[in-house]
Formats: sequence, structure tokens, C-alpha cells
Amino acid sequence: MKFSFSDEQVEFRTALRRFLSDTSPTSEVRRIMETDLGYDADVWRQMSQELGLTGIHVPESYGGQGFGVSELAIAAEEMGRSLLCAPYFASTVMGATSIMHAGSEDQKQALLPGIAAGEVIATLAVTEPHGRWEPEAVAMTATQQGGKYVLNGVKSFVLDGHHADLLIVEARQPESHGVDGLSFFTVAGDAAGLDRVLLKSVDPTRKLAKLTFSNVEATLLGEAGNAFGPLQDTLDIAAICLANEMVGGTERLFEDAISYAKMRVQFGRPIASFQSLKHKASEMLMELELAKSGAYYAAAAVDEGDEDVSALASLAKAAAADTYMQTAIHAVQIHGGIGFTWENDTHLWYKRAKSSEVFLGGSDYHRERLMQEWHV
Repeated sequence: MKFSFSDEQVEFRTALRRFLSDTSPTSEVRRIMETDLGYDADVWRQMSQELGLTGIHVPESYGGQGFGVSELAIAAEEMGRSLLCAPYFASTVMGATSIMHAGSEDQKQALLPGIAAGEVIATLAVTEPHGRWEPEAVAMTATQQGGKYVLNGVKSFVLDGHHADLLIVEARQPESHGVDGLSFFTVAGDAAGLDRVLLKSVDPTRKLAKLTFSNVEATLLGEAGNAFGPLQDTLDIAAICLANEMVGGTERLFEDAISYAKMRVQFGRPIASFQSLKHKASEMLMELELAKSGAYYAAAAVDEGDEDVSALASLAKAAAADTYMQTAIHAVQIHGGIGFTWENDTHLWYKRAKSSEVFLGGSDYHRERLMQEWHV
């Protein structure tokens, strides 16, 4: 396995960082996060039509760019660094990936081109009011009525679920238990019997919704009762991309905190020269580099077909979540009194760190999963 990025990947990162620095400064983040929609349509169009980001890992035969998870992870990292407000994680990372793993050939041909072009915004609805990500925790039921499937139940904490055009929903056959009887279904965002409510959350840059299904007609995605494997594969890739996104945010927090420490003068000299802050900075950098290594390795493992992808995904997610949160705490402290104010931008990444810590499962959940995967 290679441990360095190719020249093409470096150029891709450079171009994307330049684009995001222009389109997602903190002033724009603050403006967009106050809206219910949660993204800028013009920027989304540029991302999809000009840069092809919305189809980056979708095969060319389905209208995508045909790159791998490594490139998808680079995009996620740079978006986390700039705190981009957009439905990219919901639609491309989770929505498109779930269809790629669960859908039939005809369904992929029908659904993926629209998502890859950015014309259709999709999302994946797995968790319910209990907030658990384990497949066996799914309670929503799918029953057949007159040759059609209807869904009943509640999905919560659905990323960008309040405005998504296409919902990929995880449900189970009545009276099934555990991982048996789980299936994927597609539902139109404006389907009859579907009630969508935008939730108030700690992180306004990442919109979450509660979806209530009352006899909502749905279309089976893939094979009935065979969603456990595709769901695990999808959540593994999502966890890896989230780990890379968190690494990007961690690096931005670290750089901003150190820049402030070099500028802030106390007792006649910059606080960056104080020994205690040097120790803190070195620890932050060490943890950042470790989290980076885990996130990069996990992404490369997917592209190379490594059999330990699930374990590596959980390792990367747990490490990145802990590092992001701790770095956010240190960054606030290094900024001193101003770090606790609304005017200072540090709190934007702090809130993203907090929401990312529990999104797709907390660190305890992923460490337990890691031990189970490696039979520790």
C-alpha cells in the first residue's frame, strides 16, 4: 500500500482548496448556516458541473468521474477544513455510495447519473429517535400491500433529509429481528404520507431532519432482506470519509490557534514562546498526524480491497473524533477570553467537532466494533 499521494491527487487537493477558500470563507459559512436550506445553490452547481465533485467516486458508466475512495476522502478533508455548508456528505458520500452497493444494474443506471450531476440530492436514512447506528437497531417496517411496499416509522438525525430529493431508507420486514429482514428502499422527497421536520442541533452547519413515514409508498432497492452487507459497506466508507473530514477541521483549528499564539503578546513576548504552549502545540501536532495516518490508510484500504476495511474504518473514525474534539478544546483555550465569543470563528469548528463525534457512532461504539472485527 502506498503511503504518499500521487502528483494528480496533490494537484486535485490544491485546486479544491483554492476553490473552497474563495467560496467558503467563514463569513459565507455564517450566512448559510442561518438558512433552513443550508447551502448555496450557485456553489453547489459549480461543485457538480464545473468540478465534477458530486460524482467523483461514481463509475464513469453511471455518469461519474470514476475515481476511488481516496479521492473522495481528499474532497471530504478539504471540505472539513473550510467547513463547507453543502449536502455533499449526504448525497455523494452516503446516498450515491448506498446505491452503488445495494442497487441492481438497472437501478444504478437510473439513479446515479442524476446524483453524479448534482441535479438530484440524495440522503441515507438509517438512524431512528434512539440515535443508534447498528443495523439491528432499525425498527421501521416495510410491508407489501397490493404488490407495493409501504413504510411506517420514524427516522431521525437524517443528514439534509428536510430537502433531499431522494431518500434511501433502511427498513425491515415485520416480525424480523437482528440483521435479518433488512432492505433498502427509495422514496421521493415529496412522497405522500411523508412528514419532514428540520431539527435544531448544536451544529448549524450540518442540517439534520426528522422524517415520519405513514404508509409511504417505496421502491425496493436491490434484493429484499439482503441489505445488511451493503449497509455495512456504505457506513464503512462514510466513516472513513468523516474521519478525513475531521482531520481537515483539526488541521485548520491547529493552524489558526498557532497563528494566534504567534501574534498574541503577553509579558512582552508572543505566547507561542511559552514552554507550556510549546508542549501543548507539539502534542496537538502529534495527535493530528496520527489521526491523518489512520484516515489516509483506511481510504487507501478500500481502493485496494483490504479485508480489514471495517476495522480500519472504526479505527480511523474513533481516532479522528477524539483528536478533533480535543484540538477544538485546546484551540479555544489558546485563544483565551476571545475564544469563547461568538465573534471568534473557533466555535464554528468546535460545534462541528462535537456533532461529528457522535455522527455515524461515537468513539466507544467504534472501539467496540474494532475489537469485534479483529477478535481482540
